[in-house]
Amino acid sequence: MLRRLYDYTMGLAARPKATYFLAGVSFVESSVFPIPPDVMLIPMVLADRRRAWRIAFICSVFSVLGGLLGYMIGAVFFNLIGEAVIGFYGYQDKFASFQQSYEEWGAWIVALFGLTPFPYKVITIASGVVHLNLAAFIVASVLSRSARFFLVAGLLYWFGEPIRAFIEKYLGILTLIFFVLLFGSFVLIKYMI
Repeated sequence: MLRRLYDYTMGLAARPKATYFLAGVSFVESSVFPIPPDVMLIPMVLADRRRAWRIAFICSVFSVLGGLLGYMIGAVFFNLIGEAVIGFYGYQDKFASFQQSYEEWGAWIVALFGLTPFPYKVITIASGVVHLNLAAFIVASVLSRSARFFLVAGLLYWFGEPIRAFIEKYLGILTLIFFVLLFGSFVLIKYMI
């Protein structure tokens, strides 16, 4: 099943309309959606490495724009939407202590966690809750999200076919490792915050 999903995604990623879906996923992932845009970015770059920089740019721009929606959710709609999103990721118990750290480190937290698999939406919502300086939030978001997506696109651009062959050969184990690392980062951050 995993192989079919991978092949199907690779097929979709080669289509011109895939960039619209990528933009949409990048946007909503920064505020409410649980699936990161890397799920589309990777096969799209592998399908056509010449578009790597355009694909990374789309991810970056729409991720930051979605981050602004997350910021607004935290600043204006926290009780209505933000608490549910924070609760979905299991951070409601530690959110108060997280806010104290956030108020101290602010944009540095945005910059650091914008690079990691940690749910960026938690960071964008928290930025709105503590009313982090909007300009600092935008700058940190642009730098971290761009660095993340351009790094992934760059690696795929430079090592494309060998990476593609490697991924296709070890897809099952790579998927397992990805989810272990993702889950591990959630656990690690949950106990750090």
